[in-house]
Amino acid sequence: MSPERIKELSRQYFEHVRTLRRHLHSHPELSFQEHETAAFVAEELRNMGLQPHTGIAGTGVTAIIEGQAGSAVIALRADMDALPIQEENEVEYRSQHDGVMHACGHDVHTSSLLGAARILQETKNNWRGSIRLIFQPGEEKLPGGASTMIAEGVLKNPSVDGIFGQHAFTPYKVGTVAFCPGRMMASTDELYLTVRGKGGHAAYPHLLKDPVPVAARIIDALHQITGRLISPLEPAVVSIGKVEARGATNVIPDEVHMEGTVRAMNEDIRNTILEAVERITRQTAAASGMEVVVDIRRGYPSLVNDVEMTGRAIARAENYLGKEQVFLAEPRMGAEDFAFYSQEIPACFYRLGTGNPEKGITSFIHTPTFDIDEDALMTGMGLMAWNAIEELQFRS
Repeated sequence: MSPERIKELSRQYFEHVRTLRRHLHSHPELSFQEHETAAFVAEELRNMGLQPHTGIAGTGVTAIIEGQAGSAVIALRADMDALPIQEENEVEYRSQHDGVMHACGHDVHTSSLLGAARILQETKNNWRGSIRLIFQPGEEKLPGGASTMIAEGVLKNPSVDGIFGQHAFTPYKVGTVAFCPGRMMASTDELYLTVRGKGGHAAYPHLLKDPVPVAARIIDALHQITGRLISPLEPAVVSIGKVEARGATNVIPDEVHMEGTVRAMNEDIRNTILEAVERITRQTAAASGMEVVVDIRRGYPSLVNDVEMTGRAIARAENYLGKEQVFLAEPRMGAEDFAFYSQEIPACFYRLGTGNPEKGITSFIHTPTFDIDEDALMTGMGLMAWNAIEELQFRS
């Protein structure tokens, strides 16, 4: 199998895949509500002659493409959910659902994987092993669809040997891709903290238990965790992004509510920070005679790409696209629930260039003007198919 054949099929299927992407973009659905999307994906898979399995993790869909005799299994993953954002793009395929938009490129991921599936189905007599297609719900919302799909056995029967995923990224120009061997994205956990005191008239603080200065001390202490308890060589973040007191100029509130996030690239560091958050919050509140509610909601783990598998993917991408189109990406403190797969089996997650400044396509993900240069779909479907085929041959 040659990369030229994969490119030829990518060009052949491009118009169809673009139509799929535009349909998905016009009909976005929120996390774990992807019922119409799942039905659309399943029908497209049936049209290829595949037998999809539906209802995994609620709305997830999977299918197997079997090549020639071989025991290796590689998975390809796409996420299907959209975001609660009102689209501002004036395009023919803009969202038809008010307040819901594919602003993170999951329509790109899903349509690209459907395109890759067509290529793989077309070429299955030319490669050995099996390829599992994973169309996942709920990437944007805890606990994350990946964790539920894994719990329901998506990586078993037969056991998956490795997995690839990609993410649309406008800072990289269309036709390019970027890889990050090793640690790529951070874990993410949510903090919900409430200091409870005794409110009343602000002119008589000596008669009250003012939770506001206590909350301020907690915020200050939490922001010092990464600078004093964690090595400066370890990436980590503690941020409080919401503080709600509901008092007034002359009213001290009964309680102060705070919300924030913890990010880390190392699971041990992550656990150290979370333990420190709870200890510091409780001790600071107790020192002023206050009660405190500490609610820590664990989210996605850190995303760690298998170094050897990613190295092979980089070499393949250079062969497929040309060395000048392949870059090394720096680790980022954003999070992705593809990380759950990376904690279970060798994984490679990479960024798919979708931007084009010449066409005015520069808006970042999670914004109401996010869009892509649709030529990226050819790269997206082709490189996924090529990586899967070549990884199978490596493992056969």
